[in-house]
Amino acid sequence: MADRHRPKRGSMGFSPRKRAIRPFGRITSWPETESSEIRVQGFAGWKAGMTHVLMRDTNPHSTSAGQEIRKAVTVVEVPPMKVLAVRGYHMTPYGMQTAGEIWADSSSGPDGLMPRFANQTRGDRDIEEGRKPAKRAGRIPVREGGMNGDALAALTDSNLCEVRLIVATQPALVKSVPSKTPVIMEVGLVGGDTGAKLEWAHERLGGEIGIDDVYEAGKELDVVGITKGKGWQGVIKRFGVKLLSHKNSKRRRQIGNMGDFGTGYVRKTIRQAGQMGYHKRTELNKRILRISNPGESDVTPAGGFLHYGEVTNPYMVLEGSLPGPAKRLLRFRDPVRPHTNVFDVDLTYVSTSSKQGV
Repeated sequence: MADRHRPKRGSMGFSPRKRAIRPFGRITSWPETESSEIRVQGFAGWKAGMTHVLMRDTNPHSTSAGQEIRKAVTVVEVPPMKVLAVRGYHMTPYGMQTAGEIWADSSSGPDGLMPRFANQTRGDRDIEEGRKPAKRAGRIPVREGGMNGDALAALTDSNLCEVRLIVATQPALVKSVPSKTPVIMEVGLVGGDTGAKLEWAHERLGGEIGIDDVYEAGKELDVVGITKGKGWQGVIKRFGVKLLSHKNSKRRRQIGNMGDFGTGYVRKTIRQAGQMGYHKRTELNKRILRISNPGESDVTPAGGFLHYGEVTNPYMVLEGSLPGPAKRLLRFRDPVRPHTNVFDVDLTYVSTSSKQGV
């Protein structure tokens, strides 16, 4: 009888499966386009929950073309973001490096950022207030907008290869999120040359950008988030390997062997127990079905979203599911592998029935 062959379970493309460093994703690359209009390439919002919609299938090649179909959707609350700074990059033999930054006045930042925009060291502040200076009082960089003109001139004269924005979320506007500490992140800019991008970004320093300034209904985007954490799990649940026979000498919920004797150690490709969930994942080409108008909040179901509550800010309705539980911060960017055919969206109904007990 021939030996049984069982292919390895679980993709090694996600290795190492360890916990994410932070509860929100980090975007390391932004797509390049030939657009002449300057616009922001990314945004962020909090996952509220899921519901379902009825929409007309506008794909002429679909078997249900022209019919009303039902789709599962995810609602994301997306309040405006504050523009804190402009950052320019120049190319070096070691890759892109920061050439300089232009920061807005610290008073224009969202609530909760003032400790990061202090104008003096912690030690100097302690002395002025009559306290003994802390032993490890570190210096906080000055983030004031008084030298913006000089900084803009220096960046304009530099040989920049890319210009990006430094923005901050405003969790104080979201009732359902427990943490009110703003998250500072970097978003890409596309369109025009570097000089035009600098002027465009400099005009918006200290202001806000809304979701309607970045995306529109019917377009696609990539979603970067942290999945729901499940803690330490065994190899059966973590990789989906098959249970051993009941005649196994020791246990069933384990793999057959840990490798050959000659190697002297266990290879990293051997499926073992470990951390499951709370990993950074990127969902590609999620279609935007609706972006709410200012003051519109008609998507909250009866009784509120489970584990979230009411949506009181602008929101997006995205087709399909998104990584992570409710209240988790998700980041969005322009698609890096966009579909060539994107069809119009014709929503006919958005369910607001109660999700309690579902």
